[in-house]
Amino acid sequence: MRILALDHGTVRVGVAVSDELQFIAQPLESIPAEPFDALVTRLQQLLKEKDVGTILIGLPRNMDGSSGPAAGKVQAFVARLKEGVTVPIRLWDERLTSAMANRVLIQGNVRRAARKQKVDAMAAALLLQSYLDAKSEVGSAQTSAR
Repeated sequence: MRILALDHGTVRVGVAVSDELQFIAQPLESIPAEPFDALVTRLQQLLKEKDVGTILIGLPRNMDGSSGPAAGKVQAFVARLKEGVTVPIRLWDERLTSAMANRVLIQGNVRRAARKQKVDAMAAALLLQSYLDAKSEVGSAQTSAR
């Protein structure tokens, strides 16, 4: 099963998905954050289309690891989302993913207007790839310890 990653924003929610083996993340789309019911409907469609087993949501943390107001907004978003989806939801540290996504798009010579539309999905892909890489490293460490 695949993992669907969300980069929560007040205007748009970036969406990315893993491959079936959970090695590679790819940006999918950005969905308007409001109206919330339309967002949930689109996510339900993606969960079914992509055969998703887990939703990964970026939890913004301050650089010192503490939680700020943005983390509270994400937790409120997760609480609402749990009412509309049946797959498990996991939170993952997303520090600096939006900044990294902007850098990647700038290096790819993506124009400013197009960057606005693509940055959220790219941030979700970076978030998901960091999760997949960490999961892979843990699996490799466990295998070599045996």
